[in-house]
Amino acid sequence: MQRFETAQDAALALRPDQPVYAFRPSVLATDAKSFLSAFRGQTAYAVKTNGEPFVLDELVKAGVTAFDVASPAEFAAARAASADAGMFYMHPVKAQSDIRLALETYGIRHVALDHEDEIAKILRIVRAQDIAPSDITLFVRLATKGHAAYELSKKFGATAAHAVELLQRLDRVGFRAGLTFHVGSQVEDLDTYERAIGTAAWVKGRAGVDITALDIGGGFPAPYGRDLKKDARPTPEIGSLVAKIEQEIDAWGLGDLPLIAEPGRVVVARSLSVVVRVLLKKGQRLYINDGVWSSLSDSWTGKITLPARLIPDPARRRAPRSSAPKLAPYRVMGATCDSVDILSRPFWLPDTVDTGDWIEIGHIGAYSLALRTRFNGFYPDTFVEVATPYEDEEGLEGVATVESRGAVR
Repeated sequence: MQRFETAQDAALALRPDQPVYAFRPSVLATDAKSFLSAFRGQTAYAVKTNGEPFVLDELVKAGVTAFDVASPAEFAAARAASADAGMFYMHPVKAQSDIRLALETYGIRHVALDHEDEIAKILRIVRAQDIAPSDITLFVRLATKGHAAYELSKKFGATAAHAVELLQRLDRVGFRAGLTFHVGSQVEDLDTYERAIGTAAWVKGRAGVDITALDIGGGFPAPYGRDLKKDARPTPEIGSLVAKIEQEIDAWGLGDLPLIAEPGRVVVARSLSVVVRVLLKKGQRLYINDGVWSSLSDSWTGKITLPARLIPDPARRRAPRSSAPKLAPYRVMGATCDSVDILSRPFWLPDTVDTGDWIEIGHIGAYSLALRTRFNGFYPDTFVEVATPYEDEEGLEGVATVESRGAVR
């Protein structure tokens, strides 16, 4: 990757007509180490969040020794990043051939499920390979409900009563039994974790079997921007949030269990931004060379407000102004011919923005690369390395950054 001090330096040097991703390895290392130091258990980074090889390599350098994986491709990615990395196969519903690959080829010994038929699938493979069931920990995933930007209880999870039955079945067969839940993505409400922990404690007490580990999943929030029409609410600091979660675990009598967490967004979100170009300004509409089918799926859903910064094209002649730029809302249109390719929330940008300018959109490290498509032939895949964190760059601010900076510069 070419290296630059800031994303603005990259834009002005390269003058790109295609989106350019600005990767900040030092930010990734900082955020990974922050979580590792905050959480007392085993940290298994969720590969689905961003499985790019350069991201996984940096995480291993930062001290990550385990990964939450969901597919053969993710098995391979984790193994490529670290030959001895631990892997937690926490997708509850799996193809039998994938289970065999996990157990036989990759030596995975931690697997999640939420139904008795999954136990049968795994048991067939275990018997065929002559693996002792006691060598494998099967985590029963609990259904949970709560508040999250992306709520994940509608698809997976056993009810509390069903979970008791599954744990007892696992114990009779001879598997090691664990409990797990996943409260959602971008969770800022501690009560959501507390309810899930309380359910786990109830299930453990009713099942009457040895529980060897508790996996509290992911959901830990990353800092983003804010909607200027709404009151700002700071994202919980990760060390404080994790400490409160661990206090709840202790209070519910689960503190003696080995713990696993599956952070993703909180670790990787700040490490990437994307520099896009304004293809056309049409009134209060901006047509850019990226969109919801590429890097900006988070902005399509309306659940998250991405911070943005204007990078004016110095080669463009502009009419003189008698006043400083003011923030104005712009509807952002993506690059494809699909009329769905429109961001749900406006970008608040200086009213000097014009055709040919660039916009740096920050904190897109989570899911943006994983969810980009080749629709219409658009597929951003250019990367540069940047030293300065997004929050520390100078420039014309758009949607407020994590810390409000007052007047537009």
